[in-house]
Amino acid sequence: MNARQDVPSPAPSLPRVAGLVVVDKPLGWTSHDVVARMRRLAGTRKVGHAGTLDPAASGVLVIGVEKATKLLTWVTGTDKTYRAGIRLGAATVTDDAEGDVTRTAPPERLAGTTDEQVLAAVAQLTGEIQQVPSAVSAIKVDGKRSYARVRGGEDVTLPARPVTVSEFAVHGIRRVEAADGQAFIDVDATVTCSSGTYVRALARDLGEALGVGGHLTALRRTRVGTFTLDQAHTLEELTEQVRSGATVPTLGIAAAARQLFPVRELTAAEATDLSHGRRIGPHGTAGNDAAAEPARGRTVACFAPDGTLVALAEDRGGAGQRYATSVLGIAAGVTFSPAAAEAGGAQSRASRDAAATQPGSADAAPTDTYTTHGERAHD
Repeated sequence: MNARQDVPSPAPSLPRVAGLVVVDKPLGWTSHDVVARMRRLAGTRKVGHAGTLDPAASGVLVIGVEKATKLLTWVTGTDKTYRAGIRLGAATVTDDAEGDVTRTAPPERLAGTTDEQVLAAVAQLTGEIQQVPSAVSAIKVDGKRSYARVRGGEDVTLPARPVTVSEFAVHGIRRVEAADGQAFIDVDATVTCSSGTYVRALARDLGEALGVGGHLTALRRTRVGTFTLDQAHTLEELTEQVRSGATVPTLGIAAAARQLFPVRELTAAEATDLSHGRRIGPHGTAGNDAAAEPARGRTVACFAPDGTLVALAEDRGGAGQRYATSVLGIAAGVTFSPAAAEAGGAQSRASRDAAATQPGSADAAPTDTYTTHGERAHD
């Protein structure tokens, strides 16, 4: 990281814009390093991230600024896509290239491992599986991080848990030889998986299934939910933007909500009720956009007629008594006028997506609440 004095901050006169920023995390940086840099660049401490990336991994890290940190819980829970390098023929204590090698495969065993066997083992690790997380994860064991216990010399075995690997596509299988003459099989793959899946554990389990050991050698996250590398900014790009006198570009909280959730367009009366903490009719009610899918337990972004993001809401209650209630209020205590909605609704709908990324947009109001996510140190 560069020295603190080399990192610019926006001018005090510029607004601090609530929104999401997709960062291309560089190798060698922790996710917390990126958060610290973004606090400086955004000019606020109200910054968090959605889903930890280890220093040895790069790629998509979604950052929340100001009120948009409230959306990070939902971003963290989305599925993710990675490009991964896996080395077969050696197991390590950390299940990646950072750890000490614990065993290597006999040359004859590795030579007898065919490409077809590799592909068959990959297929067994695809779909809904039970996965034992890496022992050097951030999962807590009796109040202490698993990785801290491992570093302290403890032998930690975590319980298996269900995860979904929807894609484990192999793009290349290569036979290689290290400088010391040790042979390996290197596998290039794309993995799409549910939140909570450890790609390094997939590498480990692939090696175990083949009886040769395995570990992760490279990892780049290319997608988190709907956010991809195509949308990502490097830290250098963000730094230059702020140095030039601008603010960090964000996807405004309203636009982000439309990208993350099904949308329900409220009437002025519904928007007022939801804004004041009152229940409204369930999402499954005919006449709202969220009625197209089964809605119970599904988080929906609710918008007032003028385009204001009022709240995230979910359906509750039993049959015949269902209702929608706010699970995250955004515009609290607002009374929406039908007349004002009719006058401003058309203009708002035409401009809201563009306005959401501009400094001083309506959804950029600051909040005193912020969280830094990433309790689970996923690959």
